[in-house]
Amino acid sequence: MPRQEPDSGEGHASAPALTRTWTPPGPLDLRLVLSPLRRGPADPAYRALPDGTFWRATRTPAGPGTLRVSAAPGGRIAGAAWGPGAQWLLDRLPALLGADDTPDDFRPRHRLIALTQHRRPGLRLLRTGLVMESLIPSILEQKVTTDEAYRAWRLLLRTYGTPAPGPCDVTFGTYGLYVMPDARTWSLIPSWEWHRAGVDGKRSATILRAVRVARRMEEAAAMELPEATARLRLIPGIGPWTAAETLQRSNGAADAVTVGDLHLPGIVGHALAGNRNADDEEMLELLAPYEGQRHRATRLIMLSGHTPARRAPRMTPRDIARL
Repeated sequence: MPRQEPDSGEGHASAPALTRTWTPPGPLDLRLVLSPLRRGPADPAYRALPDGTFWRATRTPAGPGTLRVSAAPGGRIAGAAWGPGAQWLLDRLPALLGADDTPDDFRPRHRLIALTQHRRPGLRLLRTGLVMESLIPSILEQKVTTDEAYRAWRLLLRTYGTPAPGPCDVTFGTYGLYVMPDARTWSLIPSWEWHRAGVDGKRSATILRAVRVARRMEEAAAMELPEATARLRLIPGIGPWTAAETLQRSNGAADAVTVGDLHLPGIVGHALAGNRNADDEEMLELLAPYEGQRHRATRLIMLSGHTPARRAPRMTPRDIARL
C-alpha cells in the first residue's frame, strides 16, 4: 500500500508525497518505457533527469497529480506522487510501466528485430489509462513538423495548464511542471491564442470537438483496440494515424500500427526489405507476420538505428502566428 513520505524540497510547504515500490516481472528500462510520453525536450508535463529519475504531471480522474519514478535497489521501482491524483497514479504505476504488456508473446521473424529485442530487454509498452492527455498532443502533431507541434503543446500548457502539485518549483525552478488543462479550459481558449501557438483552424477545431465529449473519449482506455479506435474516429479530424498514436500510449496497444505517417513506411521498408520508398500498403504486408504485435515491431525497428539516410530537406515549419 502507498505510504506518506515527507517532501525532499527543503522549506517546501506542499503536502507529503504518497509512495510505493513495485518489483517488475523482468528487466525494465525506464527511459525506453516512459519516453513515448515526452513531447519534445521542453515538455512542461514530463522531465527526465540525468540521475535516471522521471517526473510526469497529468490530469487523472481524481484531479491533478505529479508522479516521480526511479530505479531502487534490488531491481525495484520507486514511485512518489503528489496532488489529488496521487493515489490514482500510484495504483496504476505497474500498468504505466508495462505490467500488462506481454513481450514474451512476441516472436521476431527478422534478424534485425531479433537482435534489437535481445539488446533491449527492458522495453515494455506503457499504458497510461488516460486518453485525452495523449489525444490532444497527437492532434497537434497532425501534418506539421515535430518542432511546431512541441512548441504549440509547450505554449498552451504553460499558458492554460495548472502548476503541478508537489516540490516541482524546488526541483525545477522557473520552468516547473504543468498539468494540462481540463476539458472546459481547452474549450475556452480563444481563437487568437490557438493562432499564437501556431495551431491552424483544422487542428484546433478537432481538439474542441474532442474535449466536448472528453468523457466518452476516456472510455476508450478500457476498450479493446478495434472498439477504442472506432470510438476515437467518431470525431471528425481524428483518423487512423491520430488514433494509433493515442492508443499506443493510453491503452498499451501492441498492435496499434501507425498508418499514414510520413516516415514510418520508408523506415520499415528499408529495415525489412531494403526499400526506403515503401508505402503504407507495403509496410503492412511486411508487418503481417507480427499481427497483434505490430506496434512493438515498429518500436524495435526504430530502436535498431537501421533507418535510411536523409536525402531531402526537412519539412519547412509554417509560422501561422505571423499571418
